[in-house]
Amino acid sequence: MRKFLENFSDNFKTKIDRITYFSGFFKLVIVELALFPKRKQVTATVLIRQILFTGFEALKLVSLIGLTIGGIIIIQGMGLLENFGQSDLVYTILIMVITKELGPIITAIILIARSGTAISTELGNMVVNHEVEALYSFGVNPISYLIIPRILGVMISFFALSIYMNLAGLLGGYLVANIFSPFSFIEFGTKLMQKLTVKDAVVSQIKSLVFGFIIAIISCYQGLSVNYASTEVPQKTIKAVVSSLSWIIIFDILIALIYYSI
Repeated sequence: MRKFLENFSDNFKTKIDRITYFSGFFKLVIVELALFPKRKQVTATVLIRQILFTGFEALKLVSLIGLTIGGIIIIQGMGLLENFGQSDLVYTILIMVITKELGPIITAIILIARSGTAISTELGNMVVNHEVEALYSFGVNPISYLIIPRILGVMISFFALSIYMNLAGLLGGYLVANIFSPFSFIEFGTKLMQKLTVKDAVVSQIKSLVFGFIIAIISCYQGLSVNYASTEVPQKTIKAVVSSLSWIIIFDILIALIYYSI
């Protein structure tokens, strides 16, 4: 029993230390984000590279998944709803599922798998190779030079990819729906716009910014928390993935609760 209590006490202290460390890291990030406009010339190259990797290079994968999801929703929805004479409800379902839920969530999973792991691994290796210490020795703030461009790059890319995912999903829905009953794209788009509200569009983009920030800051935090051992890098990367997914689910639920309470 005594050993159990000692272990519990040590684990509790460790968790408190981690929360304290992350709180300090979070405050530094917010401060440096506010100062970014003054230092953007220094970090512009890092920001552009992050956007190219996170956003541009993920377009093909996002397109494929978006088209597939849109097509599947139409295939499953059309057949079921036509039996009840409610085939128009498929447009509402398409908007709700892709724009508000699956679009941001699937985009988040893609970015965690590609960019989150890459950021955590890259920063972890930089810590192991003492590159972060070298920046300090040259008077360069690692938060402003390494972290802020990555956070902004992921947020901007997520925002753009979320829109792209929504458009690809709706296009996939149209292509499959056109097989069941041929009609013009204008007619399809008109029915979708009748179901889409400003509130839905705003919530979708809020999610993209929040999820992008969560992925970036957790991945950066886990990468920098490596303690000069290369064996810790994959462990921290796994933690970054798990933590990002967990917090995204939590914030997705919170945003949904706020959405339906307004």
